[in-house]
Amino acid sequence: MSLLMQNAMLIKTARELSDSLKTARIKKKIVGFVPTMGALHNGHLSLVKRAFLENDFVVVSIFVNPMQFNNQEDLKRYPRTLEKDIELLSSFENLIIFAPNIEEIYPENEVFIPIDLGGLDKVLEGEFRPGHFQGVVHVVHNLFRLIMPNKAYFGMKDFQQLAIIKFMNKYYGFPLEIVACETLREETGLAMSSRNMRLSENDKEDALVIWKTLLFIKEKKGNFSPKELQVKAIEFFKLGKLELEYLAIVDSETLKEADDWKSSNVCCIAAYCGEVRLIDNLLV
Repeated sequence: MSLLMQNAMLIKTARELSDSLKTARIKKKIVGFVPTMGALHNGHLSLVKRAFLENDFVVVSIFVNPMQFNNQEDLKRYPRTLEKDIELLSSFENLIIFAPNIEEIYPENEVFIPIDLGGLDKVLEGEFRPGHFQGVVHVVHNLFRLIMPNKAYFGMKDFQQLAIIKFMNKYYGFPLEIVACETLREETGLAMSSRNMRLSENDKEDALVIWKTLLFIKEKKGNFSPKELQVKAIEFFKLGKLELEYLAIVDSETLKEADDWKSSNVCCIAAYCGEVRLIDNLLV
């Protein structure tokens, strides 16, 4: 059942969502879409604000997608703050908050055939989180079909995910534009993330080694080849307290390791701060 708040509308079923969007389209409204897993922060809100600058009407989904978690403990610990999320979004006009249960996203009679992602899902995150990106593609595919937005907004912090969503969008031929938005950071440089809710103040200080390493790479790129600098950056990172999972300098389109410097190079890092897994990246 839909719930009308101060300005935004909370909807929990696909049928109500379809009815509401039908009304918007009859009025020839341009629809933007911001998919989230909740635990909203200023990074998410920056996507919503960007969407409102470019569209008449915006849908924000809040759905913790079980299909993209290969670690069930990580799924259990993922922060769920729906009431707070609704409060953060309630002042926006012409906004739908779509907060479905699992049956609305994955109906019992659904037929979904996984697609070949051309190797984009096998490297970086894919190497350590098998099946993760097929889960991402599945949920985003289903959300796109339900909402059929004109534009969809994704943060660049999840750089590999963004590359895969662009690939998926082209593969299925959805008539929408994928809009990449800059990573929002704390004043310290730490990338905003829902997982930061699980970090203590000391943890956040320790986690700054990720940002410092990315800046180290950008500063030193003129002195070394990508592979040489990768080795030195790993040495620099290990001076900190986090446990490095991977650090790679890759081509931003193919995600293959870079042999030389181009304008499209990106450095991607994943590391553990205690039990909390953090990722970040920087175009270098």
